Amino acid sequence: MSLLDVSELSVRYGDNVVVDAVSFSVNRGESVGLVGESGSGKSQTAMSLLGLLPRHAKLSGSIRLDGEELADKSDRELDQVRARRMGIVFQDPMQALNPYLRIGKQLREILLCHGIAKAQAADTAVIEMLRRVGMPDPERQVRAFPHQLSGGMRQRAMIASALLAKPDLLIADEPTTALDVTVQAQILDLLEEVRDDTALLLITHDLGIVAGRCERLLVFEAGRLVESGATVSVFAAPSSEHTRTLLAAALRVDRGDAPAPSSGTTVLSVDAATVSYRDANNESLQAVTDVSLSLREAETLAIVGESGSGKSSLVRALLGLIPMRAGRVVYAGEVLEGPVQSRAATLRRDLQLVFQDPISALNPQLRVHSIVAEPLLVHEPGLSPTARNELVIAILQKVGLSEDYLRRYPHQLSGGQAQRIAIARALILKPKILICDEAVAALDGSVRGRVLGLLREVQQESGLSIIFISHDLAVVRAISHRIAVMYLGRLAEVADNAALFSTPRHPYTRALLDASPIPDPLVATVAAPLQGEVQSLLVPPPGCVFHPRCNFAVNACSEGRPALRDVSGSMVACHRAGELDLSVSLAKRNRRGCAIDG
Repeated sequence: MSLLDVSELSVRYGDNVVVDAVSFSVNRGESVGLVGESGSGKSQTAMSLLGLLPRHAKLSGSIRLDGEELADKSDRELDQVRARRMGIVFQDPMQALNPYLRIGKQLREILLCHGIAKAQAADTAVIEMLRRVGMPDPERQVRAFPHQLSGGMRQRAMIASALLAKPDLLIADEPTTALDVTVQAQILDLLEEVRDDTALLLITHDLGIVAGRCERLLVFEAGRLVESGATVSVFAAPSSEHTRTLLAAALRVDRGDAPAPSSGTTVLSVDAATVSYRDANNESLQAVTDVSLSLREAETLAIVGESGSGKSSLVRALLGLIPMRAGRVVYAGEVLEGPVQSRAATLRRDLQLVFQDPISALNPQLRVHSIVAEPLLVHEPGLSPTARNELVIAILQKVGLSEDYLRRYPHQLSGGQAQRIAIARALILKPKILICDEAVAALDGSVRGRVLGLLREVQQESGLSIIFISHDLAVVRAISHRIAVMYLGRLAEVADNAALFSTPRHPYTRALLDASPIPDPLVATVAAPLQGEVQSLLVPPPGCVFHPRCNFAVNACSEGRPALRDVSGSMVACHRAGELDLSVSLAKRNRRGCAIDG
């Protein structure tokens, strides 16, 4: 008998069916992946299993855990199942954890409420579990509030809370979506290491994650289960058209045609840029240090690195959204100085920004027509309403949206639609430079592919130059001509696409590549290449800022700061760049039984 048996499960809100007659099972100790795009019913299914649906949701069907029916149980009865027999790791631990309670107290309550341990024994068990999930100094961290922990540490606390009562089934609902790729690798390794015989239902939109972590795969589309089977079999011979579409849209960091290097003239240069902030204690925090970059006409320059590497601070400073403490920015031969509002209108229209979260970036009180037309009102006030309307309709069609969207508000748009509106607003002025700050991070694979295709099309037609900030190296490989890798506010490496992905020169670049999941179950999963998280900018390490986490560090790395230098055509800030062969790990990331083509 299976541990979990779900039969004909349906969830509806009024006339809207969000989960439609779904049936599946999970065996003891098994890892099962549940994949699908946004709105496919993945999270609604997970909430159904735990009885956490809103009161106005209507549930039908059967949910059996070890033969015991859960679908008709009351909240009080389900309280004996939650945490004790089924644990869950939510997508956003900041929302899931109580902001008013210390971490230790929240975990302690689980043991006390279920009668698993008492007082001192509970405290000991909490500290031991936090230590087991890799929380540094757990005796101190139990006294921390959620907001005092980093994203990775909060997710570790979330996993500890889910496993503390030793449940039979662990449900992980998009547990790594908001994390850097290096921390994501640590969390996925952790889930595999600490769950012991606990079965795992891993919910995600990332096929690379399930490919290397799950034995079986369930594929959802519009609330229906359209495919299920062994992960290797589904990847090799998908029976559903939707599964084939998902697989075709999945980008890979280990292969793909690299865009040819751009030969255009330089349109933007950043020279020795330094950006700093003051924290709550008035201490100086240097977010960007001595960064120099250039951008060519019709080129896409990607900037990658973990959170805290200085990517967003750098582009906000060159746009004049935050002050630059030192250095200068030159566009079309003119130095860009001062805040954005003091710059000439022609300069402001030539440099446009697309934010990561389009819903937050779009005015909720304006309809789509007004949002997209607003830049024209500012920069071309002489246009007639008819001419302005024609331009708005034309740019919407360019981004793949019809006139039907003109009267919609942002909350009436999907994530992909909202992001295309944000791109339309930026492109309507025909800028020379477009800066995309994690512009596709929250999009499903198929929508992401359409947005990337749109950017490439506009670039080919108009010669648009793009600065593309991302933590997803598979996306970066697909769209960028050159890549700048940043770590703790400094440049680690700058290289052409083909060179960086075939022969990375900096150990940090190679670690980012190794940490990136590959959507192929026949590719051996690489253990998390980096442990811990980025050091504090308040107290950066001496010498090379990456040396505390570097597997190749020697004494010289902690004694002197490496300068950015040319190594076989790549610019690298590493003392050992000329002697290390960092292509080996990537090239030998073998399939089980055969080598990978580069």
